Amino acid sequence: MALPGSLQRQPASRGLVSHCTHHHIVVFLLTFFSYSLLHASRKTFSNVKVSISSQWTPSCLNSTAPELRPYELWNSSHLFPNAEEATLFLGTLDTIFLFSYAMGLFVSGIVGDRLNLRWVLSFGMCSSALVVFFFGTLTEWLHFYNKWFYCCLWVVNGLLQSTGWPCVVAVMGNWFGKAGRGFVFGLWSACASVGNILGAFLASCVLKYGYEYAFLVTASVQFAGGVIVFFGLLTSPKEVGLPELGADEDDSVEEDANRPLMGNDDVDDDDRNYSIQATDTDNQPKAIGFFQACCLPGVVLYSLAYACLKLVNYSFFFWLPFYLSNNFGWKEAEADQLSIWYDVGGIIGGTIQGLISDVLQKRAPVLATSLLFAVGSLFGYSRSPNSKPINAVIMAITGFFIGGPSNMISSAISADLGRQDLVKGSSEALATVTGIVDGTGSVGAAVGQYLVSLIQENLGWMWVFYFFILMTSSTILFISPLIVREIKLLLHERRLRMLAE
Repeated sequence: MALPGSLQRQPASRGLVSHCTHHHIVVFLLTFFSYSLLHASRKTFSNVKVSISSQWTPSCLNSTAPELRPYELWNSSHLFPNAEEATLFLGTLDTIFLFSYAMGLFVSGIVGDRLNLRWVLSFGMCSSALVVFFFGTLTEWLHFYNKWFYCCLWVVNGLLQSTGWPCVVAVMGNWFGKAGRGFVFGLWSACASVGNILGAFLASCVLKYGYEYAFLVTASVQFAGGVIVFFGLLTSPKEVGLPELGADEDDSVEEDANRPLMGNDDVDDDDRNYSIQATDTDNQPKAIGFFQACCLPGVVLYSLAYACLKLVNYSFFFWLPFYLSNNFGWKEAEADQLSIWYDVGGIIGGTIQGLISDVLQKRAPVLATSLLFAVGSLFGYSRSPNSKPINAVIMAITGFFIGGPSNMISSAISADLGRQDLVKGSSEALATVTGIVDGTGSVGAAVGQYLVSLIQENLGWMWVFYFFILMTSSTILFISPLIVREIKLLLHERRLRMLAE
């Protein structure tokens, strides 16, 4: 008994390997490292918070001051009367950055689908590098300290950095079909974690010379990366004469490989012929509208789920080095290096979980299982003892179960959502859908950073972890309809296979 095409499982690597060229490898590496550099510059800010807080606080109220700066400079440049207010302002800057980043994502996705993705990405990288240089290096060299100036620069930085993720996901979606997408995107989405590791490494190496040099190094490397992207990135296969994804409709393997995971498998064939795009006689796809993208199946649910999950993930990103230094009394450079283990866990988690979702051809059950374990790992990490090896192990486990699902939603699932049946594989929906998912996630993360600083100040770090557990549970709740539907489909496919045997 022959199985329906939707139930015939193809090896995840078969279509991928047979269509991989050196152009695919170059695109993979350029998009990977371009976003890594963007994340490295963000990580720099979180890694030098203790030094910045010390610089902004009078020496008489800060015991670390004599070790870092002359007495006269401390009292002539302080912004805040005590370290608590400086810490609250740092949390406010995180919130400002994420809100502007979120608003920019909604716009950048639309712009990316209408302009050359290479131009948009390169402009965002180079311009953001200049802003980071002004924020962390130039102001310190000139001894110019102003809260409103810092806020304005961080708003601009958030808007410029928002060009990155929608563009790189759209470019990757143009080059890599669903054959092995979970594994490829799971491995590729480690770019954020690699950027965090790179930022932490660079900051820890030059921090002894002053926090301004940490900003200088990451901004310089990011600017150089933007120039390389401008001259070297190919945004789609048609630029080098290769067929676009989904062009070979007669190849059954390729047809199944490009069938999105997000489509409804139980709809009639007549329903699949519906498209939100009108037929274009010149075969040039048109970018879909913002509200049309929001109405695509799964976009709203995954966006809301990602808002809760990104809140937790970015709280670790922004506050983990500060937490380690503040809670355990470890040196800032040591805390920066130790925080790398969270990102290592996220890299491994995203790759393994993406591979498993390829084998199952379903994403939601894999996400739900990982998030259930994440609740337990968060509870365990909140009670981690004052031991660096034990802390690193539990931190890596937590990163595995939180960073993995976060990477999957922001990359592979966003690409699935932007290439489902209702857009007929049009690449002109990818950046818009990615912007919606990541933008909604960034709104949640922005709200979360301010809440974290408030909860920590009034209730302590233990209640911050309880808050993380609540948000992780909410993530599972939002995707529960998709979990139920995909589990039913898996059981239905299993019954059909048993009958076929």
